[in-house]
Amino acid sequence: MEQPVTVGRATRSGGGGPEALEALADLVGEALTARVALDEQGRVTGWNAGAERLLGYSAAEMTGRRAGDLLAEPIPVRGGLPTLAGLPRWSGDIALRHRDGRKLTVRVLAHHRPPGTDAPAWLVLSALSPRQPRPGLDESLVTWSFAQSPCCALAIYDTRLRLVRANADMERAAALTEAEMLGLRVSEIVDDEAGERAERSMVRVLRTGEPQYQENFLLAPGETRERAWSVFTSALRDAEGTIQGICLSAHDMTEQFWARKRLQLIGEAGRRIGSTLDVTRTAQELTDVTVPALADFVSVDLLAALDDLHEPPAHALPADGPLLLRRVAMRSVTPGAPEAAVAAGQVASYPEGSTPFESLRAGRATLHETTDPAFTAWLARDPARAARVRAFGIHSVMTVPLAARGTTLGVAFFVRYATADVFRHDDLVLAGELAARAAVSIDNARRYSRERATAVTLQRSLLPQRLPRQAAVEVASRYLPAGGHAGVGGDWFDVIPLSGARVALVVGDVVGHGLHASATMGRLRTAVRTLADIDLPCDELLTHLDDLVARLNLEEEGEERTGPSEARAAGVAGEAGVAGEAGEAGTAGGSTVATGHLNPTGHLNPTGHLDPTGHLGPTGPAETSGDVGATCLYAVYDPVTRRCCFSGAGHPVPAVVSPDGSVDLVGLPAATPLGVGGLPYEATEVDIPEGSLLALYTNGLVETRDRDLDTGVHRLREALSRPAPSLDALCDTVLADLLPQRPADDVALLIARTRALDASQFATWSVPAEPSAVAQTRKDVVEQMERWGLSDAVFVTELVVSELVTNAIRHAEPPIQLRLIHDTTLICEVSDGGNTAPHLRRARTYDEGGRGLLLVAQLTDRWGTRQSATGKTIWAEQALPTGVAR
Repeated sequence: MEQPVTVGRATRSGGGGPEALEALADLVGEALTARVALDEQGRVTGWNAGAERLLGYSAAEMTGRRAGDLLAEPIPVRGGLPTLAGLPRWSGDIALRHRDGRKLTVRVLAHHRPPGTDAPAWLVLSALSPRQPRPGLDESLVTWSFAQSPCCALAIYDTRLRLVRANADMERAAALTEAEMLGLRVSEIVDDEAGERAERSMVRVLRTGEPQYQENFLLAPGETRERAWSVFTSALRDAEGTIQGICLSAHDMTEQFWARKRLQLIGEAGRRIGSTLDVTRTAQELTDVTVPALADFVSVDLLAALDDLHEPPAHALPADGPLLLRRVAMRSVTPGAPEAAVAAGQVASYPEGSTPFESLRAGRATLHETTDPAFTAWLARDPARAARVRAFGIHSVMTVPLAARGTTLGVAFFVRYATADVFRHDDLVLAGELAARAAVSIDNARRYSRERATAVTLQRSLLPQRLPRQAAVEVASRYLPAGGHAGVGGDWFDVIPLSGARVALVVGDVVGHGLHASATMGRLRTAVRTLADIDLPCDELLTHLDDLVARLNLEEEGEERTGPSEARAAGVAGEAGVAGEAGEAGTAGGSTVATGHLNPTGHLNPTGHLDPTGHLGPTGPAETSGDVGATCLYAVYDPVTRRCCFSGAGHPVPAVVSPDGSVDLVGLPAATPLGVGGLPYEATEVDIPEGSLLALYTNGLVETRDRDLDTGVHRLREALSRPAPSLDALCDTVLADLLPQRPADDVALLIARTRALDASQFATWSVPAEPSAVAQTRKDVVEQMERWGLSDAVFVTELVVSELVTNAIRHAEPPIQLRLIHDTTLICEVSDGGNTAPHLRRARTYDEGGRGLLLVAQLTDRWGTRQSATGKTIWAEQALPTGVAR
């Protein structure tokens, strides 16, 4: 007789112990299946009683033998045995030889285990006898399985789409009995869009015969939570294939649906929370993500103790109350959030026993219905909050602590009232996950804000607190720190009074951002003031500053070098830019001023062409690892000669606004940023008409990510050309026209209106290199002082002029020139052709000379010397009596 045989994978013993396995064997009739275990070589390793009954061999006889010896015919496998050995499973009929010589055809199913498992390689199973049908009972089992299926709601409809049968799960889902639904259409049973969709799906089944699938969401009668259903509709056919009805099966996928929604919400939170380093914005992002997806109202309240402290105390939570929390963000499904008991920005007090207090003290999230005793006890002490709970029908609340890196930050409130379903435990877990993510982002934002505030404070303390009043120029300035993630940078500006009524204007930009950049900026600004105080020419000053930055780089790198490396030169120059000529140049008094026509190439490229500002690259100075780099523009304006000397180190070139309103860019030679080395720095002198405007700025003003450099320069020139009632107003106009609300880089802007001294305010004499010329010089000075009405200063001035002119005649070289400048002070300058700088010393008792400079220093307020291309100038400045100074 033909026997069906099953070959399958061995079943590993489950839990329950030997007694459970024995009971299972008795229940299923272990001997009713022939079970044979084989190794990879096809040798028998297991042989049960069923196999003995099937083939007549005992386990002792077969263990270790090749199973292939039992074959009466080769196994009918397409491709041969190598194909069989590579299969994970095989089934089919095979011919076996019984012990008594009979040939048996049996059906087998074989499971092949992968190598490395503890079980046999092959397990062969075969039922010893076919199961006989049981008329009546088997049909009843089918009927009962339909009616009593606990995992699927089933309904059968006829070809008129009228209900014929419904099982118990369908009755529960529809909240109707089968008798109440008989003869009704699905759209009549479910008075909802879902019912209409299901009926349209059934129509397609009747028309095409193809099964249909859809997902429906229904709120069942008597339930508060919407359920998700996976619905299949399929045709029921008779023996001839004619459709006689339709089966509708619906699987309740609510838990899977909400689990998927929770995962989606977590993913959305990961994308949206923490997009900025702003505490309030980050807290608002948490509320935006969770309303209405999780709650009807959400608020984020942070400890008020975090407001003024740089770092929260170790125990920010009070031991016994009250707890002070500031509301920084909230969102509601109701416009205006009328259910909120605390307004945004307001500080609220929460006593001991209140929900937020206890949640923060315990350090865990809590879930309450408003009828809970603990919650009602708190509301009894807060009538205003209790009134809102009643007015809006708030029924459940979650409080979730916000903590990160061991620091308690505050608490998040989640409230439901518009949603009928109360919060559940899985909602609490989800809220805790979202709050934990938000807390880390809030703490990051808080730490960033603290560091940025420190950097801003440091930077502002290093910048000029107020610009000195100058006779040479009228100035106005603006400094804006970066508003984005970059942080505070190293932009700076300065106005430095110099000898001879001159003034130095400085703008610089340190590579990078943060405290390091601010500190470096302070060092460079101090160095510039020190070098300017000794009256170095523009180009020499930048050379000394370049050496300083190079030494700072060596300190940063912690190793000695003979000079800047190529890598640092490429890195800093590539990021900070190289200043260069602006384009076609015009000539004004022997100097070069750009007329505003740009070079054909526009930007600096490998061929060396420069952009219109003389700056390289669209981003300007950027963060470089381990290097100190900076750009700088240094200008000195002389109100007597009305000339301005410029020298730049990789910095955007200045703009000059003529009195007629035309705007030109000053053409400067190409130069590398400070600390890079290489090209020498050069100075460019420009004649500046009285009343002109000098605009010095950093690259953040004209370069942005969404605007090319040419456009930025063009807009700057347009803004500078507009009339303005004051320099301050002009500064505001420039910033408003060129900058976004939150600039990505620091911006420094310095605008100076030039003044010129009238010819009546200074007098100049050429002095012969003869001792006899001193007397005539004193006489000329006295007469000039009388014309100026400075009789009270004649004595001191006569002594100063006599000493300085005498020293020039004795120790220097011609030509010798004397100049008096009458402004807010009286300045005496003696220039000569020598390069030897004088030194102040004290004469000994019997020395006949050596007291001249000491006398000058004692009689005047300030004195000094400066070098020029043709010699040097010694100057002395004395204050004038009140009412005499111009």
